[in-house]
Amino acid sequence: MKRTLLLSLLSLVIVGCEMRQQPDSNLVFSYNESKGITSLDPAFARSLPHIWPVHQLFNGLVQLSDSLTLEPCIAHSWSATDNGLAYTFNLRTDVWFHESPLFPNGVSRRVVASDFVYSFSRILNPQIASPGAWVFSVLDTDYPNTQDGLKVVNDSTLTIYLSQPFPAFLGLLSMPYASVVPHEVVEHYGKDFRANPIGTGPFYLKLWKEGEKLVCRRNSKYFELDEQGNRLPYFEAINISFITDKQSEFLEFLMGSIDFISGIQSTYKDELLTRAGALNPRYAHKVKLITGPYLNTEYLGVLVDTTLDIVKQSPLRLPDVRRALAFGFDREKMIAHLRNNMGYAAHGGFVPNGMPGASKTLRGFSYNPEYSRHLLAKAGYPNGEGLQPITLCTTADYLDISEYIQHQLAQVGIPIEVEVFPGAAFREMMANGKMMLFRGSWVADYADPENYLSLFLTQNFSPHGPNYTHFSNPTFDSLYAQALHEPSFALRAKIYNDMDSLVISHAPVIPLFYDKVVRFVNPKIEGMKSNPMNLLTLKKVYKK
Repeated sequence: MKRTLLLSLLSLVIVGCEMRQQPDSNLVFSYNESKGITSLDPAFARSLPHIWPVHQLFNGLVQLSDSLTLEPCIAHSWSATDNGLAYTFNLRTDVWFHESPLFPNGVSRRVVASDFVYSFSRILNPQIASPGAWVFSVLDTDYPNTQDGLKVVNDSTLTIYLSQPFPAFLGLLSMPYASVVPHEVVEHYGKDFRANPIGTGPFYLKLWKEGEKLVCRRNSKYFELDEQGNRLPYFEAINISFITDKQSEFLEFLMGSIDFISGIQSTYKDELLTRAGALNPRYAHKVKLITGPYLNTEYLGVLVDTTLDIVKQSPLRLPDVRRALAFGFDREKMIAHLRNNMGYAAHGGFVPNGMPGASKTLRGFSYNPEYSRHLLAKAGYPNGEGLQPITLCTTADYLDISEYIQHQLAQVGIPIEVEVFPGAAFREMMANGKMMLFRGSWVADYADPENYLSLFLTQNFSPHGPNYTHFSNPTFDSLYAQALHEPSFALRAKIYNDMDSLVISHAPVIPLFYDKVVRFVNPKIEGMKSNPMNLLTLKKVYKK
């Protein structure tokens, strides 16, 4: 009944949507944020719903291209010492904050090096409680004659000192936490800076009625130009709505009220996509499909810390049982049937395709039920005899995938019981080693394989770090330390590949699939691309 109603509404939409065009709509980009926005302060830009608008309002020293190369932003150039412990940034002199009466001249002022010292030290301040404080944990906060390892050489030169080499540091600086903010405005508003943001970005905040509408306007003094010398951005405004119902969001998209929707939802997945993952021909004139790799690895995690009682009592303490599980289900069918091929079956390592430096030759797990049975017998469980049911913990969003794995593993003799937990309880149990087998995902914070491989460092055991499986291997730890001191990315990538291969051989994680960026876009929109970080970059987007 619900699907019939949806199809009826779609038919009406397809006939009458052209009547919904608004005046000057070509100058406005509209999208919906169903999960809501609680802050526009870059110090709290932890999730995509918050990162996307912050990305329009603020800039940092560096930025990422759609191919994940690091490019200049407010810093037009930089250099590092041979030991990798100091970075010096040369700043542009034509970058100005958005207008605010709080500036000394009552209008605006130029960004200088001391603004970055203030902004980064603010993120480190425990009273701010920014979830991005870890980004600057590598700074040498005790370095002489600096503030938190940050030194102003002059208004357009900044030097940053690290406590140890960290080749991915520039990638960290591309995150929204490293955005520059003006001390006058932040100190005036305090916590209310979240609703009164002043940055340097291509757009500035014009209006925010929380839960109803958020409007950003074009920054006519933005410092970046396009290849032809035209000042960016092209749009005059961005309009964000907050419709919580995904079906209503979909209908608004088809009527042209919003210009794109992101991701795949059960509400419209089978309506817009064929089983093969192509756009339904019915919508070819109304929708443009944009896809590409997304730096998100979906996986099964296995707690392997044999000092814990929960592990001592589990057959998953045996590597062959973990491998039997990994070879016992068909990833291609899973992606085709449950996600309309919007993902890549994970037959490689933990580092996803789309990540610079990811191995193209590492052979991980593929569907091989006979080999899975062989491994079970080798572990002492021929045909699964004597194997007690193994509990797979998940959240409701991934129940379908978990039940698919349960069904497939039953055919090779591995009994699985699926247990569903609310999100908060699931995260708490995963962090505190209370789940033997769990469905996890890791979305890249920055574009370096180190971000994925740090999940397996001994020193990163949860709950104080992201090593939820408690995997510990001295060879892995030694390779990680070696990579930190290797300035060449090509050579460092080889070390990363060895580390990834080592993880897969021990199977503390079982990759399921590497995700895809999926964007359904108004066909009038030009200049929008996918990028593996799933950033929404609108400064070069326009509407025909």
